[in-house]
Amino acid sequence: MVQIMGTTVPGTANEIRVEYALAISRALQEELGQSARAAKTIMRWTGASERAAKYWLAGSRAPSGWQLILMARYSDAILHEFLRMTGRDLLKVSIELAAAEASLVRATAIIRALRIESP
Repeated sequence: MVQIMGTTVPGTANEIRVEYALAISRALQEELGQSARAAKTIMRWTGASERAAKYWLAGSRAPSGWQLILMARYSDAILHEFLRMTGRDLLKVSIELAAAEASLVRATAIIRALRIESP
C-alpha cells in the first residue's frame, strides 16, 4: 500500500487488475477445470471468443464488467469471488437474510395474534 497525503491507497491500478484476473481464473478453474470444454462453456455463457476465454482461464486477462455479470449468472464460483472481492461475501449476506427472516416471522406472529384477538 502506498501512503499519499494520509490516505491509504490499496495498490496500483495494475496490481488490482492482476489480482482481479487471477481471482477470476481461480474461480473458473475451480468450477470448470482447464480443459477445452471449459473454454467452450465460458464462450457459451458470455459470447466471448475462444481466445478471450482461454486468457481468462489462464489469468493473463480478465473479463469486462458485462462479461463478469454474464458469467455470474451461471457460475456460483464467479459470484462468490465477485462478492468476496467487493467485501460483500456470502456470510455477511446470509446473516442479513437470517435477520430479515426472523423479523418476518415475528411480524407474522404479531399479525396472527391481532387477528385472533379481533372480534
